[in-house]
Amino acid sequence: MSLPHAILTALLEKPSSGLELTRRFDRSIGYFWSATHQQIYRELGKLEQAGHIRALPAAQPTRGQKKEYEVLPAGREELTAWVARSEDPRPARDPLLLRLRAAGVVGSAGLEAELERHLVLHRRQLEEYRAIEERDFPPDRQASEQDRLRHVVLRGGIELETFWTKWLTEALAGFRTGA
Repeated sequence: MSLPHAILTALLEKPSSGLELTRRFDRSIGYFWSATHQQIYRELGKLEQAGHIRALPAAQPTRGQKKEYEVLPAGREELTAWVARSEDPRPARDPLLLRLRAAGVVGSAGLEAELERHLVLHRRQLEEYRAIEERDFPPDRQASEQDRLRHVVLRGGIELETFWTKWLTEALAGFRTGA
């Protein structure tokens, strides 16, 4: 249920075409809520049908022209209600954790290399998040509420990547020593 809310959020930040939305998902929202281009376009159609968004009128109608969407009052109301709604945390669903559990049954051949690969990926993501934080949230900058909330989300990503790099480092150490 969160993809339509991610799209509403993005469109409230800036009216966009479907293509622009997919690019923004690839650059920002996709760090914590991923969606394929097809899912985004499909959801835009549903949101438009539900009366939550509308395509902005084009200055000159042209065949094949990209539609730019904006959020309607009903969409803002839906997003506001969703933000205030209570929702229980979901259990982690990570294939790597399941593969580690399965390795306890069938053996761990090839798993060490995969743990190392994941460690490299998580370290890279952590570096990227820290670079974003340094660039977008300098300590001496007066931040708006919107910026503070964006920084909280980024800090969550930094903490998750910090956890994964620490956990994977420990898992690999245990793997190598047999502990």
